[in-house]
Amino acid sequence: MAINAGADALGLVARMPSGPGPIADELIASIAAMVPPPVSTFLLTSETRAADIADHIGATNPTTVQIVSHIDPAESLRLARLAPHVRRVQVIHVEGEDALDLIPRYSPHVHAFLLDSGRPGAVVPELGGTGRAHDWAISARFVQASKRPVFLAGGLNPSNVGDAIRQVRPYALDLCSGVRSDGVLDQEKLASFVEAVRIADAATSPT
Repeated sequence: MAINAGADALGLVARMPSGPGPIADELIASIAAMVPPPVSTFLLTSETRAADIADHIGATNPTTVQIVSHIDPAESLRLARLAPHVRRVQVIHVEGEDALDLIPRYSPHVHAFLLDSGRPGAVVPELGGTGRAHDWAISARFVQASKRPVFLAGGLNPSNVGDAIRQVRPYALDLCSGVRSDGVLDQEKLASFVEAVRIADAATSPT
């Protein structure tokens, strides 16, 4: 359904401390093997050590790994050496302006950033799928400051994605709860979201 709607990538959520949609590594590997190019497969991993992330990549064979925790930058460097063949996306949970301080810490070791609305320091860490938007003004500043492409996530839905695109100007969008009903991907919401993105993208593209 997502590919038919025009998705450029599928997010495959592995075990998480909280949030919707986790599936077994065996199913992630099965989906990753059947997705046709040029669609990318993103493994969302909550592992924090480079060796463990590399093992997770080896068990599932995605084209991209999305690191949902603010890992030690030294581990980010190690991962770049352990898994140079896989694109690496570092999630930044935007809880305040200090998110901008993380750009130089990770930029040398990753291919892209993804801005989300989790709370990694909570008693039960929230690492995605919250359905909450964060401060897009900070996200816009992050995009302007980063030399790496920046994905935007967090509470996006058909009614607000146009404003998000106009304000933040992200490289791409990541979504989950905003196109689901009762936890299941909703074809009508997905179609509405894609149409809203198309309209906003056309309005903001250079002529």
